[in-house]
Amino acid sequence: MKTGEVMLNLPAMFGMASPPQGASGPVWVQFIPFALIAAIFYFIILRPMKQRQKKVQEFREALKVGDRIITTSGIYGSITKLSDRSIQLQVADKVRIEVSRAAVGGYQGEDPVVQDPGSM
Repeated sequence: MKTGEVMLNLPAMFGMASPPQGASGPVWVQFIPFALIAAIFYFIILRPMKQRQKKVQEFREALKVGDRIITTSGIYGSITKLSDRSIQLQVADKVRIEVSRAAVGGYQGEDPVVQDPGSM
Protein backbone atom coordinates (compact mmCIF):
# COMPACT_ATOMS: atom_id res chain seq x y z
CA MET A 1 0.00 0.00 0.00
CA LYS A 2 1.29 3.43 -0.93
CA THR A 3 1.48 6.26 1.52
CA GLY A 4 -1.55 8.56 1.38
CA GLU A 5 -4.00 5.82 0.40
CA VAL A 6 -6.74 5.01 2.83
CA MET A 7 -7.90 1.48 3.11
CA LEU A 8 -11.66 1.31 3.49
CA ASN A 9 -13.21 -1.46 5.47
CA LEU A 10 -16.88 -0.87 4.65
CA PRO A 11 -18.41 -3.66 6.75
CA ALA A 12 -16.59 -2.43 9.83
CA MET A 13 -17.50 1.22 9.09
CA PHE A 14 -21.21 0.54 8.91
CA GLY A 15 -21.39 -1.96 11.74
CA MET A 16 -22.01 -4.87 9.41
CA ALA A 17 -19.20 -6.96 10.76
CA SER A 18 -20.23 -10.37 12.01
CA PRO A 19 -20.75 -10.69 15.76
CA PRO A 20 -18.11 -12.47 17.80
CA GLN A 21 -18.45 -16.24 18.12
CA GLY A 22 -20.91 -17.30 20.82
CA ALA A 23 -22.25 -13.77 21.39
CA SER A 24 -25.51 -14.11 19.45
CA GLY A 25 -28.68 -14.92 21.38
CA PRO A 26 -31.68 -16.95 20.31
CA VAL A 27 -33.09 -16.06 16.90
CA TRP A 28 -36.65 -15.54 18.21
CA VAL A 29 -35.47 -12.62 20.35
CA GLN A 30 -34.81 -10.64 17.17
CA PHE A 31 -38.50 -10.90 16.22
CA ILE A 32 -39.84 -9.44 19.49
CA PRO A 33 -39.70 -5.79 18.28
CA PHE A 34 -41.59 -6.70 15.10
CA ALA A 35 -44.24 -8.56 17.11
CA LEU A 36 -44.64 -5.57 19.44
CA ILE A 37 -45.05 -3.17 16.51
CA ALA A 38 -47.64 -5.48 14.91
CA ALA A 39 -49.58 -5.73 18.20
CA ILE A 40 -49.57 -1.96 18.68
CA PHE A 41 -50.72 -1.44 15.08
CA TYR A 42 -53.56 -3.94 15.59
CA PHE A 43 -54.86 -2.49 18.86
CA ILE A 44 -54.53 1.18 17.89
CA ILE A 45 -55.65 1.10 14.25
CA LEU A 46 -57.20 -2.16 13.01
CA ARG A 47 -59.36 -3.21 15.96
CA PRO A 48 -61.15 0.16 16.42
CA MET A 49 -61.71 0.38 12.66
CA LYS A 50 -63.34 -3.07 12.58
CA GLN A 51 -65.55 -2.19 15.56
CA ARG A 52 -66.65 1.05 13.88
CA GLN A 53 -67.45 -0.78 10.63
CA LYS A 54 -69.48 -3.38 12.53
CA LYS A 55 -71.45 -0.65 14.32
CA VAL A 56 -72.24 1.12 11.01
CA GLN A 57 -73.28 -2.18 9.38
CA GLU A 58 -75.63 -3.00 12.27
CA PHE A 59 -77.12 0.51 12.08
CA ARG A 60 -77.80 0.25 8.34
CA GLU A 61 -79.37 -3.20 8.71
CA ALA A 62 -81.67 -1.93 11.50
CA LEU A 63 -83.21 0.89 9.44
CA LYS A 64 -86.98 0.66 9.09
CA VAL A 65 -89.84 2.62 7.53
CA GLY A 66 -90.71 5.68 9.59
CA ASP A 67 -87.22 6.29 10.98
CA ARG A 68 -86.22 9.95 10.92
CA ILE A 69 -82.66 10.10 9.64
CA ILE A 70 -80.02 12.47 8.33
CA THR A 71 -77.81 11.65 5.36
CA THR A 72 -74.07 12.17 5.25
CA SER A 73 -74.70 15.17 2.98
CA GLY A 74 -77.02 16.80 5.53
CA ILE A 75 -80.47 15.98 4.12
CA TYR A 76 -83.10 15.38 6.80
CA GLY A 77 -86.01 13.06 6.08
CA SER A 78 -88.23 10.19 7.07
CA ILE A 79 -87.84 6.74 5.50
CA THR A 80 -90.85 5.76 3.40
CA LYS A 81 -89.46 2.79 1.45
CA LEU A 82 -86.50 0.41 1.85
CA SER A 83 -84.70 -1.74 -0.69
CA ASP A 84 -81.42 -3.66 -0.60
CA ARG A 85 -79.24 -0.82 -1.85
CA SER A 86 -81.33 2.33 -1.46
CA ILE A 87 -83.96 4.04 0.66
CA GLN A 88 -86.67 6.50 -0.20
CA LEU A 89 -86.85 9.61 1.99
CA GLN A 90 -89.70 12.01 2.39
CA VAL A 91 -88.02 15.39 2.85
CA ALA A 92 -91.18 17.56 2.57
CA ASP A 93 -94.88 17.15 1.77
CA LYS A 94 -95.13 15.26 -1.53
CA VAL A 95 -91.34 15.41 -1.99
CA ARG A 96 -89.53 12.08 -1.94
CA ILE A 97 -85.97 11.32 -2.94
CA GLU A 98 -84.09 8.07 -3.27
CA VAL A 99 -80.63 7.78 -1.76
CA SER A 100 -78.14 5.00 -1.22
CA ARG A 101 -78.18 3.17 2.11
CA ALA A 102 -74.51 4.12 2.42
CA ALA A 103 -75.56 7.79 2.46
CA VAL A 104 -77.43 7.44 5.75
CA GLY A 105 -75.35 9.01 8.51
CA GLY A 106 -77.52 8.58 11.59
CA TYR A 107 -80.79 9.30 13.31
CA GLN A 108 -82.04 12.87 13.63
CA GLY A 109 -81.18 14.44 16.98
CA GLU A 110 -78.48 11.89 17.81
CA ASP A 111 -74.76 11.73 17.21
CA PRO A 112 -73.90 10.46 13.72
CA VAL A 113 -73.16 6.75 13.41
CA VAL A 114 -71.07 7.25 10.28
CA GLN A 115 -68.05 9.43 10.97
CA ASP A 116 -66.75 11.91 8.41
CA PRO A 117 -63.43 10.54 7.05
CA GLY A 118 -61.80 13.95 7.57
CA SER A 119 -62.53 13.92 11.32
CA MET A 120 -60.70 10.68 12.08
